[in-house]
This record gives sequence, C-alpha cells and structure tokens, in this order.
Amino acid sequence: MRPTDLKFSKTHEWVRIEKDIATAGISDFAVHALSDLVYIDMPQVTDLLEQGQPYAEVESVKAVSDIYAPLSGEIVEINEELPDSLETLAKDPYGAGWIVKFRISHPGEVEGLMDAAQYEKHCKEEEAKH
Repeated sequence: MRPTDLKFSKTHEWVRIEKDIATAGISDFAVHALSDLVYIDMPQVTDLLEQGQPYAEVESVKAVSDIYAPLSGEIVEINEELPDSLETLAKDPYGAGWIVKFRISHPGEVEGLMDAAQYEKHCKEEEAKH
C-alpha cells in the first residue's frame, strides 16, 4: 500500500506537502517499470519547476525517462545521496528515495493530483493495457 499522505501525478511522480514545501519523487510503480536504474540527471537548487514539465531524467538499462514536476515551484534542496545510491529508489521510493524539495508557487495545482486510492486505480488500469 502506498502512503496515504502523498498526492500522485498520472506520470507516476509523488509529492508530500508540508505547508509551502513539497518533497517529490517517483512512485514504486515507475521504479519497477524502469527496472535496473543506472543513472539519474538531477536538477539544481533554485531551478524552477513547472507542473507537468520534465525536471530530471532517470536512465535504466531499458530506457531514459523524464521525471515530471507534479507541481510548480522553486527547488530548495536536492537529494545529493541519490546519484550514488540509485537502489534507494527501489528500496524506499517514498522515504529516502525522494528527489527534490521545492517551495510551491501555485498551491491550487494540488487539486489536479490523485490521492493514493485514485493512483492505485490508475496503476491497475495502466497494467491492464499492457
């Protein structure tokens, strides 16, 4: 079961909101779909995120995939441990596997995200297509 305090995007990113700061990463569904991760191209602190736009890339033995911003904002911290320990994304995608923390610039965008139950349904529908 996925954490119920998170919101999810259709592109498999998650966000945990605490006041005006959001922590974001990619879901366990995305990590398993990508399988063996080999590299992550991280953004920089102060980079601006625009909801739905790519801000990082993760590379697996299968493909290179964009990571999309679940909300708009300005990055205040990046997970500097991640590039050297990509297995953390698979072991703890909703905890130690976070990618960025950012100050939310458009709080109303949260309304367009899914809760854990809606995301669970979304993943089942995607699996059914494949």
